[in-house]
Amino acid sequence: MKMLSSDLLAMKDKKPISMLTAYTCPIARCLEQSGVAVILVGDTVGMVEMGFESTREVTIEHMEYHVGAVRRGAKNTHIIGDLPYMADNDPNTALINAQRLIKAGADSVKLEGAKLDVIAHLVSSGIPVVGHTGLTPQTAKSFKKVGNTSSEAEKVTVDAKKIQAAGAFMIVLEHIPYTLADQITQALSIPTIGIGAGSKCDGQVLVINDALGLGDYWPPFSKQYGKINEEITKIAREYCYEVESEMFPNNIIQFTGTENR
Repeated sequence: MKMLSSDLLAMKDKKPISMLTAYTCPIARCLEQSGVAVILVGDTVGMVEMGFESTREVTIEHMEYHVGAVRRGAKNTHIIGDLPYMADNDPNTALINAQRLIKAGADSVKLEGAKLDVIAHLVSSGIPVVGHTGLTPQTAKSFKKVGNTSSEAEKVTVDAKKIQAAGAFMIVLEHIPYTLADQITQALSIPTIGIGAGSKCDGQVLVINDALGLGDYWPPFSKQYGKINEEITKIAREYCYEVESEMFPNNIIQFTGTENR
């Protein structure tokens, strides 16, 4: 059964929330079969799937396309759609774009930073919002850990509390010190989802390509559960060999009447 934002909120301090990203229908189908609680269609699609240098090149049209693909693969899983760079510049623009993601298949939307007026406007318009603080890739000048100084830690903490007060039902804490994430998690009444923020958060999110080992770079706080890069290369090599040696498609097992299928 698909979880609502209220169901996820109720998991605070009760059960850790599992979240993975997905961008395509087949991957989404696999994630739903795995029982993952939430699928995030992140603007990370721009870097890990589209080859962009940053997430800032992702458009709302890109996000609509991928949210739709993921929804077709995972009909019964809560899907969060990322509002891409500049798509939440002001409350009215954010509402128009959030409605587009909801129409495409998202159950809730995520936005980066303490955009309190935007969050409040979306929530008052009936759209569940997930906040995001700490490292915010859309506007970050570097991907270094955020919150190592007392002033940075104070800002992240204050922003998290303000994001909650504005109406977000959940918040992502990215690449901050583990002790800081623990303090924020204890201070908030909404679930925190960590990515590079330690085990004391209420849940964890991981980019699916990082988990699969698909790509040429992985953040230091990620984990590779497989080596899909190597498997794809191996399969492609085998295919090329069989084509060049005229083994394929002659080595396919043929069944009567199937060759014209």
